[in-house]
Amino acid sequence: MSTEAKTLNTEADATHMRPWHSNWRDYVVYIGFVVIFIVFAVLLQDRGFLSSNNLLNILRQTAIVAIVSMAMSFVLSAGEIDLSVGAIAGLSSVVAGLVLSQYGLFPGILAGLALGLLVGAINGGLTAYLNIPSFLVTLGMMGIARGVGMWVSGTSPVPIINDTFIFIFGSGNIGPVPVLVVWVAILGIVAHIALRKTPFGRKVMSAGGNSIAARYSGVDVRKIKFQVLLLTGMAAAIAGMLYAGRLQSGRFQLGEGDELSVIAAVVLGGTSLFGGRGTVIGSIVGALLIGVINNGLILGGLDYSQQLIARGMLIILAVAVGRSR
Repeated sequence: MSTEAKTLNTEADATHMRPWHSNWRDYVVYIGFVVIFIVFAVLLQDRGFLSSNNLLNILRQTAIVAIVSMAMSFVLSAGEIDLSVGAIAGLSSVVAGLVLSQYGLFPGILAGLALGLLVGAINGGLTAYLNIPSFLVTLGMMGIARGVGMWVSGTSPVPIINDTFIFIFGSGNIGPVPVLVVWVAILGIVAHIALRKTPFGRKVMSAGGNSIAARYSGVDVRKIKFQVLLLTGMAAAIAGMLYAGRLQSGRFQLGEGDELSVIAAVVLGGTSLFGGRGTVIGSIVGALLIGVINNGLILGGLDYSQQLIARGMLIILAVAVGRSR
């Protein structure tokens, strides 16, 4: 076995062998989810919180954030951050909608994915190879992507009338199960295996935990950072098309503010905001937790401003929990 493989395997084994009492904070999101769900179930029982329609609504509303959260788990684990995911989603929905209306289903899907790849490659290249902090790169890209989306759409929604696209990306059901949930399940399994069971995942953790040691172990840290930002670009593009399919239109506003919900979900789920530690399953549960809170606040009669306050408090809590880890 190579020195690189031995080092990465040793680090992974050390992470898994830690006793429960030494990393109890890793379970905060699961405990919090159960507690908050029970509280809302009791307080909002007469308002239909536990109805099948409402529970399916929660799954639909959180599915897109959960998908982007999976990719963000890789980015934060590698010690980087991506603030442009919401804007990429909006731009992708517009591009896919425009190409779809002119050239059909497959060109529309390919255009949306290509947009995500392009923006992710720019973010990754500037961060990994020009050493510009990812916070600044993606903050700038957030404005650029939002502006381009406004420009090419003329600030107007782009109608989507292709029934196949609408079914695949968000509005369909396979039996009683929404297609959005199927997307989360499939991508969640793939992302979990990639992060926890493959050499790529171990390299991501190593690059985020100690980039100098990773380089000495033979890990191409720049390549890893490029790849994880490429991954979030792709995930955000898929999210944009899922928004478009669900709402039957591409809009530059889609995904606005999602970057905050995604980061909060990932950090609450157990991924370190400072790199070297990540979990895909925790990120999905974190997204569900945020969805349950938003849904409960709406059923409880809170207005949008109060929901923003609650979301802000949740983000502060997420950072505090991440810091304590």
